[in-house]
This record gives sequence, C-alpha cells and structure tokens, in this order.
Amino acid sequence: MDYAQGGIRIVLFSRSKGVVGLDIGSYAIKLVELSDRKGEFHLERVGVEPLSPEAIVDGSIMDSSLVVDAIQRLIEQTGVRSGQFATSVSGHSVIIKKIQVPAMGENELADSIQWEAEQYIPFDIHDVRLDYVVLSRGEPGRDSIDVLLVAVKRDKINDYTSVISQAGKSPVLVDVDALALQNAFELNYEADPGAVVALINMGASVSNITILSQGTSVFWRDISWGGNQFSERLQREFNLSHDQAENLKRGQAVEDHTLTDAQPVLDAASRELAVEIQKTFDFFMATTSQTKVERLYLSGGCALTPNLREIFQEKFSVPVELMNPLRRIHYNQGEFHDEWLEAIAPTLAIAVGLAIRKVGD
Repeated sequence: MDYAQGGIRIVLFSRSKGVVGLDIGSYAIKLVELSDRKGEFHLERVGVEPLSPEAIVDGSIMDSSLVVDAIQRLIEQTGVRSGQFATSVSGHSVIIKKIQVPAMGENELADSIQWEAEQYIPFDIHDVRLDYVVLSRGEPGRDSIDVLLVAVKRDKINDYTSVISQAGKSPVLVDVDALALQNAFELNYEADPGAVVALINMGASVSNITILSQGTSVFWRDISWGGNQFSERLQREFNLSHDQAENLKRGQAVEDHTLTDAQPVLDAASRELAVEIQKTFDFFMATTSQTKVERLYLSGGCALTPNLREIFQEKFSVPVELMNPLRRIHYNQGEFHDEWLEAIAPTLAIAVGLAIRKVGD
C-alpha cells in the first residue's frame, strides 16, 4: 500500500493493472479513464451521467436498476473497453482513523489488526471490511507504532460493487472518497510543506474533508451536507420540483425565477455549510497542535454553486480555490471540448483519484 499517494484501499482482487475510475454519486455518476505514458497521465475517456434523485439517498443505493442503467449509458457513451473498474465510498458507513498500537512486526500486526480495530470501530467487526497501513514505526525506543485504519461496512461495499458487476464490468478496487480526493490533489498540485490545507469535496449529500499538514494527510471527516440542501431550500422558497430547483441553482431561469432571485437563498445555504465545515476545523484544531487551516481547495458539484467560493473566502479569511483535477493531465484537444472539460473538472476529483490507481500497487 502506497500511503504517500493516499493509497489505503480495500482491494477485492490483486492485479497490477490500471483501472477505470467510477465515482457513483447521489446526483451523478462520473467516469474517468487515464493512460500512464512514461509517468505522465493522459485522459482517454471521461463522462458524466445524471441520476434520478430516488436512485441513491444519503449515500445508500435505493434503486440499483437506475444506477446500473446509468453506468451502462456511460460505458456506451464513452466507449470505454477496460473491464476493470474502481469505485469509492463515503459517509457514516466509513471509518478512517489514525491509531496507535504496540510495536510489532508486519506479520504479527496483520494477525492482530482485527482485534486492535475492535477498540475503535463502532460497528460489529464481522460486518466490516478492514484495511490499514503503517504510517510510522516511530522513534527508536518507542513502544508503539502509528497505523491508519479504514473500515467500511460490508453491505456498503457489496451494494456499490454489485451495480458495477451488473453493468458488465469487474469491480477490482474499492477506495474511500477522502483518500481518492487526496490522490487527485497530489497528482495536480505541489503541497506547501509548511502549510495546513483542507481539501473539501462537496457532493449532493456528503462533503468529504481531508486536511493535509506538511504534505501529509492528518485528518479526515465526512459530513452529511451538500448540494441537496441547496436544492431543497430553493424548492421550499419558490415551490419548485427537484429538477426545477437543480436548474435554478445552476443559473437557468425557471418560470418567473432567475438566479438573481435565488442568490439570497443559495448564499444562506452556503453560509450554513461553512458553519458545518468550521465545526470540523475547530475539532481538528482542538485535537492537534495546529492553530489554523491556511488554504481551501474545493471540488464536487456543490462547489460550483454561484458565490459559494466567495462566501467561504470571507468566512475562513484564507485563499479558497476551485480544485482542477485535470490540471496536470494531458488530453487531445480534438477529442475533448475545452470549455466542457473546464466546466465539469471540479466534479471529477474523486473519479480522477480512482483512475490513477493500480490494483496491487
């Protein structure tokens, strides 16, 4: 496992080959396929397919047939041929925790990790899949080692891998959204070794937060707040359907309502989301020696909400940047429309983070 690239993951099969990244979100499914040419990544295929709001609710697949159909449409539209797919999960069914365990050898740790994990996992240990990586053996003479532990409920993994199988592809790797996000960031940006930065991927129902200090991830949290809250507020305020609220949120006029009418509602929701994120930052700072998060990188569909970046910059008093996970990825301009790629790029962070993985690396 390659922790330097956010590499902890639950591997279903062990093959050292590239994979197609498939981010199964509540609002849309994103697909990215990359090729590695002499250490440089090239974009081969990319696609986004919207999902019906009843297909996935709060990160749980409620109607698998709708999800399978959407995946199959993406496969057909993009022409992807590879059979090996990677996906990721997040939310309350996922636990990421840095723990300390008594110093021991690799084989002994592998044998004892389940017992060690039972002390930290709030689920029945038999209901989860575990993965871990040793972060540091510590200083000479220390009697403990630091371990990054990831636990995901088995039924969550089964639900997400099942829809890929039903779509005719092999789910060979399952990652965690927060760590896939880190992968995408490290591929495209040079982290300031002296800075504390937060990566925030804001989806429809869940926002993933990863905090990096001195170039290393030190904190992870998922919060149940995202684009759906913005849409629900527009629905209530203007008596709109879900689809109408989504269109208005993206700047399209709906009936007699324009983005100018909607902006106060969106701004209020943006400030509420900022408050929730601030609670996470406060907890992080209370449990570490860090005093401030110094820069924010935003991704996910919710990050495109008009005026959200400006409100975050005002709230946190730090630079706030839309993350571009394609920043260092090469592509043929004759195959992909620049403006379209630029518009959807922030929504592709998780899919890109998955697509750069290789099972077995």
